[in-house]
Amino acid sequence: MRNSKKGPGRFAKQQHSMDFKVKNITALNDRQSKVLRSDKNLVLTGYAGTGKTFLTSYIAYQEMFAGNYDRLIYMRSAVPTRNTGFLPGTQEEKLAIYEAPYIDIASELFGRGDAYDILKKKGLVHFTSTSYVRGINLRNAMIVVDETQNMTYHELDSIITRLNDNCRIMFCGDIRQADLYKNGLEDFYSVLKKMDEFDFVDFKKEDIVRSDLVRNYIIKKEQILNKM
Repeated sequence: MRNSKKGPGRFAKQQHSMDFKVKNITALNDRQSKVLRSDKNLVLTGYAGTGKTFLTSYIAYQEMFAGNYDRLIYMRSAVPTRNTGFLPGTQEEKLAIYEAPYIDIASELFGRGDAYDILKKKGLVHFTSTSYVRGINLRNAMIVVDETQNMTYHELDSIITRLNDNCRIMFCGDIRQADLYKNGLEDFYSVLKKMDEFDFVDFKKEDIVRSDLVRNYIIKKEQILNKM
């Protein structure tokens, strides 16, 4: 788990020298503020459009560029929103479609469209599917585990047991968007809630910041569903 000391962990390397930097962002509501204030491992749950992946990416880049960690690792399950059939190509080519959100986030945080590609080529950012987690050891890394609602308990358990020295992990998910018939989210989170190393933040409808349209759509959708 994460080194308990403030500042760079005892395993951290030198600061990463780049010709661009992460822009500063401010919290848009109380729950976002709680996320940005936390220095623990994080579990962010709740509605789409509340900024869960954006916030954890921002924290990860800030920590990495401060020299506290060597790299950022994105992990998610390769579960599509619908059956797309067989995808040809190499492992990297097959996973590329799932990387798109993180490319967009990096573009916004760094103010340039090539930021993610540059960071990836320098070995500072990695993306992988949970299918390839077994047998690896994670050190000196910020880890963002995204779309956790599409993971089994075995997948989630496999991820957290890969953590070695000086890691900070952040889980993001919304059970309302589950594409997996049976996931392991509730059982897994029930374990993490008993651990002092984690802060939990559950975003509500009023925390949706993606757009007024998205927030109003979700509110109206739930009103209709609740009447059925």
